[in-house]
Formats: sequence, C-alpha cells, structure tokens
Amino acid sequence: MSGILGKKIGMTRFFEESGRSVPATLIEAGPCPVVQIKTKDKDGYSAVQLGFIEQKIKRVNKPKLGHFKKTEIPPHRVLREFRDFKLDVKEGDKISVDIFTVGQKVKITGISKGGGFAGVVKRHGFSGGPKSHGQSDRLRAPGSIGQSATPKRVLKGLKMAGRRGGNRITVNNLEILKVIPDRNLLLVKGGVPGARNSILEIRN
Repeated sequence: MSGILGKKIGMTRFFEESGRSVPATLIEAGPCPVVQIKTKDKDGYSAVQLGFIEQKIKRVNKPKLGHFKKTEIPPHRVLREFRDFKLDVKEGDKISVDIFTVGQKVKITGISKGGGFAGVVKRHGFSGGPKSHGQSDRLRAPGSIGQSATPKRVLKGLKMAGRRGGNRITVNNLEILKVIPDRNLLLVKGGVPGARNSILEIRN
C-alpha cells in the first residue's frame, strides 16, 4: 500500500463521456517529501513518514526542527505515517499525484465535520416524544434510558446527547476521475469526510 497527503479544496461536478453529471471532490495532493523511513529492526514496524504543507521556521519547535534537519527537508506542518509502503523510496524523495491513475480505486481518511453538542434527535435520528396528548416538554427528549428494577443502571454505549462529528472516518472504493500532475490536483468521485481545507490521507 502506498499513499499521499492532501487538502480538501471543495466539491464540484464532473461530466462523464455519456454526458451524465456526477458529484466530485477536488483535492490538492502533495508533493509530499519522505521525512523518515521506519524499519522493523529499529522501530518495531515498517512505515514511511510523509510531510505536507511547508511551515515557517519561526513557528516550529526545537524537537520538530531537529527532526527535519536530519534529512535537510524544510519543516512541514503535517506529518503522517503510511505503513507497509510499497513504493521504493528513500528519505528526501517526493511523492506526487502521478502515483495515481484515472479509474483507480482509493480509500480516503479524514476528520469529519464537528457539529458541537447536539441532542438525540439531531445526533442519532430519534423521533422524539408524542406531538399531542398534552405533552409540553417531551418533543425532542430521548425517552426512557433504562429499567427501574433490572439492571438498575444505564447500560454503556447508550445513544444519548453529546458531541457530534469530529471523528476519524475512512471511505473506501472512491474512484479517481481526473489527475492533474502539474497543479497537484486529484478529482475523486463522490464526497470525502471533512470540511474545506481539512487534511486527508489518500491510499491506493
């Protein structure tokens, strides 16, 4: 498995040869330098660490600055590891979008949009209480959350109000519609998790 880091630009539409319009996501992917190569002998597992989005040196702390100084790569804001990287690379190499081809299926991982604190109706799709018969404050309430006698407690994992979104989500089998190497752009069929300008991990 190999991959690249990218940034979600936004959504658009793509017209297929038949004239059918399909939703698509535009992603700015790479170029990503290989910052570190981890091996089983030294680190206990094999992985390739990629960087994304160059960062001003004034905003980099000393440990991170020293980490980049080993390979003489300018500091990058985002660092991610890709395990079992299949491409033959060495530290200092750059990974670009030309590792992908049109029609290839990829899986994309990102952090979903955060929705803040939400009730059970918005968060889990509960129907709420009855809309008539004299009820006044049960319209969006969760209802009963347990039994009175047995087991005399609220069971773990019960769907209740709380923070919505902000989770790490992976979407599989997304088709690449277009690759634009000179502008480091990928056009992927369908939607991907995250808001605009959020960081994505794209794996083949």
